[in-house]
Amino acid sequence: MAAQQWWMAVGGHQVGPVSEAEIVSNIRNGSVDAGTLVFTTGMSNWAPVREVPQLSAFLGHVVVATPGAPPPLRRQSHAIEFSIHGTEMQFVEVALEPGQSAVAEAGVMMYMTSGIEMEAVFGDGTPQEGGLMGALIGAGKRVLTGESLFMTVFTNNGGGTHRVAFAAPYAGKIIPMDLPSVGGELICQKDSFLCAARGVSISIAFQKKIGVGLFGGEGFIMQRLRGDGLCFVHAGGTIHTVDLGPSDTLRVDTGCLVALQPSVSYDIQFVGKVKTALFGGEGIFFAALRGPGKVWLQSLPFSRLADRIHRAAPRIGKGRKEEGSALDAFGLGDLIDGR
Repeated sequence: MAAQQWWMAVGGHQVGPVSEAEIVSNIRNGSVDAGTLVFTTGMSNWAPVREVPQLSAFLGHVVVATPGAPPPLRRQSHAIEFSIHGTEMQFVEVALEPGQSAVAEAGVMMYMTSGIEMEAVFGDGTPQEGGLMGALIGAGKRVLTGESLFMTVFTNNGGGTHRVAFAAPYAGKIIPMDLPSVGGELICQKDSFLCAARGVSISIAFQKKIGVGLFGGEGFIMQRLRGDGLCFVHAGGTIHTVDLGPSDTLRVDTGCLVALQPSVSYDIQFVGKVKTALFGGEGIFFAALRGPGKVWLQSLPFSRLADRIHRAAPRIGKGRKEEGSALDAFGLGDLIDGR
């Protein structure tokens, strides 16, 4: 009988298949810890080593949970309530109890009630190792993703429940993500994060393969959301979720990729034929995804929408002041403009 195969998520990349003995060896030498995500046949989703009885037994400081009766999860992030309003132009309203906070990107706040106070902080506001220098380094990393040095923390300093709402920047959907349910970590496009419960860490995720960095569309760096709280991701158009098995692969337009679990391998693939690349209209590269893990896709990336608007706009001062020119009569105007 063939040995059971396992997969690990190490450094944001899928490793495997490996044997159980290899994982145990890595636990003993310290390269795999209690929070490392693992997967094998029979599991419904990725889980940290601490929650897998046959592996957690080798963690000296971990108490093995009784199968079927896991201990209640004690969250470090603030436990917030929320409601999402709207259909195509959505906003999320977060209810905060006294002392609770939510963190959001600068400029997405829609409204807040009287007990909410806002404060700009470096990075995501989570405690940083190294004090002030650690906070500065954390904030500086956000510059690499094209984001602001600061984020905004909204705290309920009043009595009773107070609310703050955050609006999506363009038409699409807001996806609530409970990080513990997806393994405690999520990799997403650098401009898709909207807001989160205080305590969720928002950092950067380097794509180690140079092809992903040069041609991936989302760039060399993506955002990493990590913690045990709620976070909210925004995407354009309709959202489609795909569950990839250990041997499943998927090729998608790079702009349509919203988020993925760190166990999913992400690489760049050439479309294969020069003629298709030049004249197919779908771009030169695909994002090649390999499971296991969950992937979130969007039907209308903002870059695609902006490109269509730009192409449809009149070319003032470029020989096409309005539609109906002599060039348009023969269809040459659209050919010149690339339409």
